[in-house]
Amino acid sequence: MDRYICVPLNNEDAAALRAGDYVYLTGVIYTARDAAHKRMYEALAEGKELPIDMKNNVIYYMGPSPERDGRPIGSAGPTTASRMDKYAPSLLKLGLKGMIGKGKRSREVKASIMENGAVYFAAVGGAGALLSKAIKASEVIAYDELGTEAIRRLEVENFPVIVVIDSEGNDLYETAITAYNRE
Repeated sequence: MDRYICVPLNNEDAAALRAGDYVYLTGVIYTARDAAHKRMYEALAEGKELPIDMKNNVIYYMGPSPERDGRPIGSAGPTTASRMDKYAPSLLKLGLKGMIGKGKRSREVKASIMENGAVYFAAVGGAGALLSKAIKASEVIAYDELGTEAIRRLEVENFPVIVVIDSEGNDLYETAITAYNRE
C-alpha cells in the first residue's frame, strides 16, 4: 500500500504502517551515521543533552556527497543500518519513531521498535542520486567536524522508503522469504 506521511512521525501514523508499505515522507528528517551515533551515545552516558530531540523524529543513516548543480545535497543513499544497532535502543527509548537505512536489524533493535511503537524503513541502496531529488534543503546542525558524518537536518518531499519492520515486529525480510518460498 502507498502511504504519504508527514514527518516528524506521530504515534498513530507509526502504528498504522505495515511491513511492505511504500511510504513517501514529507517534512523534516535527520541524518546520522556511526560517528554521530557514537557521540550521542557517549553524551547520554555522561548525562548530557543530545543535539536533536528524538521525540517523534526519523533518523536517516546516510552520509551525503557534497552538494552540486544548485542542489542542496549530492548523492544521498542509505548506509547499512546494523552498524547503528548498538545505539538504536537508547534513542528509541527517547522517542525516536523511525529509522531509515538498508539491511537487517538485530533482535534487540526489533524488540525495541515494538516496545517503543517505532518503524524501520529501507531506502533503496545504489539509488542515492535519485533519492537526493526528494531532499529540498540540508543544513548541518551538529558535529560539523565529522564532515559527511555530521548530523544534518533535511527537508524532504515525498522521500520514498519501504517499511521493513513495523511497530508490531513484522519484518519484511522474513515475510518476503516465506511468501517467495510458497510460490
